[in-house]
Amino acid sequence: QVQLAESGGGLVQPGGSLRLSCTVSGVTLDDYAIGWFRQAPGKEREGVSCKSTIDDSTYYVDSVKGRFTLSSDNAKNSVYLQMNSLKPEDTAVYYCAAGHVDAVVDVTTGCPYENEFWGQGTQVTVSS
Repeated sequence: QVQLAESGGGLVQPGGSLRLSCTVSGVTLDDYAIGWFRQAPGKEREGVSCKSTIDDSTYYVDSVKGRFTLSSDNAKNSVYLQMNSLKPEDTAVYYCAAGHVDAVVDVTTGCPYENEFWGQGTQVTVSS
């Protein structure tokens, strides 16, 4: 059974930092690429960051470039999203999702176009 579990969300003041974790079980990071997505109230879900499956690049949505960093620990089968200089507009439920490394690629991101497995999400609230 494949499970993705997000953790690390919470309430933080503007300018603060959080580190989200996505722990994966049932599949390995060798076979599946993990991406981070978010959905704010009343808005569509957007892709935040993912590691390309076609080259060594990492995709970041423009609004988080220079502030968020994606990393992974294959030994722990986990992927992390370090979020610095948080802004109120970063407030959202953050999800991690897994797409097979051989899946069709979204040419915009270099990451799987479709993700087979999703976590339950973790709430990030940036407010003073």
